[in-house]
Amino acid sequence: MPVFRDRFSKRGLFLGLVLLGVLGGCSSTDTFEQPAPVPDINVSADFERVWSMSVGDGHDGEFLYLAPLNAGDIIYAASADGELYAVASDSGKVIWESEFGDRIFSGLGGDGQYLYLTTENADLVALSREDGSEVWRQALPTEVLSAPQSNGSLVVAQTTDGKVLGFSVTNGEKLWQYDGTVPVLSIRAAAPPLVGGDVVITSFASGKLIALAAASGQPMWQYEVGQAQGRTELERLVDVTGQPLVIDTAVMVVGYQGKLALVDIRTGQEIWSKKASSLYSPMIGDGQIYLASANGDIVALRGSDRRDMWTQDRLAWRQLTQPMVYQDYLVVGDFEGYLHAIDREDGRLVGQLEFDDEGIRVPAQRLANGNLLVFGNSGKMAVFQVNPQD
Repeated sequence: MPVFRDRFSKRGLFLGLVLLGVLGGCSSTDTFEQPAPVPDINVSADFERVWSMSVGDGHDGEFLYLAPLNAGDIIYAASADGELYAVASDSGKVIWESEFGDRIFSGLGGDGQYLYLTTENADLVALSREDGSEVWRQALPTEVLSAPQSNGSLVVAQTTDGKVLGFSVTNGEKLWQYDGTVPVLSIRAAAPPLVGGDVVITSFASGKLIALAAASGQPMWQYEVGQAQGRTELERLVDVTGQPLVIDTAVMVVGYQGKLALVDIRTGQEIWSKKASSLYSPMIGDGQIYLASANGDIVALRGSDRRDMWTQDRLAWRQLTQPMVYQDYLVVGDFEGYLHAIDREDGRLVGQLEFDDEGIRVPAQRLANGNLLVFGNSGKMAVFQVNPQD
């Protein structure tokens, strides 16, 4: 179940609460829901393991999002207890491994020079891609949950209290800081910023998407993904916790108890929007839009007019990850560690695998060779193919 944070506490007030949001929003009449049981399905697709390994203790009991960094031929992965690995994506062969001296709090970001992570003690650290050794570190104002992002000359980190900071890739010098605002209560998750050559696009718990000039950190435009409504702090949650998806000269963004929208990346002008509630970015496949709604429904929308094509509701409240397109399927993970394969044509559940009994919080990733990378909360990391049964 999602964890919420109170910005007035030092490390965050952790409340294990069931999501209240449904597609289109949450009202005062919504009730706490129990997750649906793992559905019985007619299996017609198999998860075929290519390789697997263990990355330390994974999230090590922390509510983190330690997504591995998919860098083409190499996967870089980290665990909360400080183990770092560089692994060949095709074979799973370990290229190097390293013991980091601090507890790790974010997934890995990277560019052509370095890897980047944040620590439990709120340090931003640059590491060598060659062996994982430390190059530089810089103190941050408070904790960072999302992976730092870089365009090769600038690395950007966003704290849980709404600060966005830009640093020099060369030596870690702080170049600028933007201070956003966050509500009293927000979901304990954060979208990694998008860092381009000229613009940094950031998402906030206030429901706003803000573009900053990469050179100075000055705001260029803002867009309201969700507007806080209701009398209680829970009703007023409008967090944007999924990284916006770049589509040509636009970005697609979705918020919790907000909307799904396409926005011009240059001006922030809305191109279209549709009511929605989700904690993860949408996924695009063959012109169709796939969304894991906050209530566990998987929704397919026709890209041309955003009309509903189908809804899969048998995974209700199972805290699904962002859907990943894999050939004719969508693949999602859930809080009990199951992987589910969904037929993209009609939304039928066609495949199922129990992967990690500690759950799956990090969305699956497509590798350069087309295979599927999965990282479980316990540190299990594996690559799969999904194929029709013979």
